Amino acid sequence: MLPVVSQALSEFNAAMKELKVHDQVTSFTASDFARTLTSNGRGSDHGWGGNQIVMGGAVNGGLVYGKYPDLGLGNALDTGRGRLIPSLSTDEYFAELAQWFGVPNSQLEDIFPNLKRFYNIGSDSPIGFLS
Repeated sequence: MLPVVSQALSEFNAAMKELKVHDQVTSFTASDFARTLTSNGRGSDHGWGGNQIVMGGAVNGGLVYGKYPDLGLGNALDTGRGRLIPSLSTDEYFAELAQWFGVPNSQLEDIFPNLKRFYNIGSDSPIGFLS
């Protein structure tokens, strides 16, 4: 499946460049889905996490954002059974994308009510993946 997605994204990116709109388009996938590190006896339960793919002319590319977690059970980010708290929230990604679209900081908390738990609204961009 990953090679199919990779090829499709590559072709889409090439088309955006050919149409000369590459700097005006940001493609964004999001998931906050993950699994626990331990079994419940029949598999694993839902957890938090996930990987985002962001591409486009405004993306500060070639970088990985966030921190890879300590996978040891019982660490400070483990809320139980290996359900880890991610280092970045999907709200932070969405807020940065909203800023890129021109949403003012004064409206971010209305749109993303949980954002203030992760990001000091009004400071620099939440993550820094968009220029």
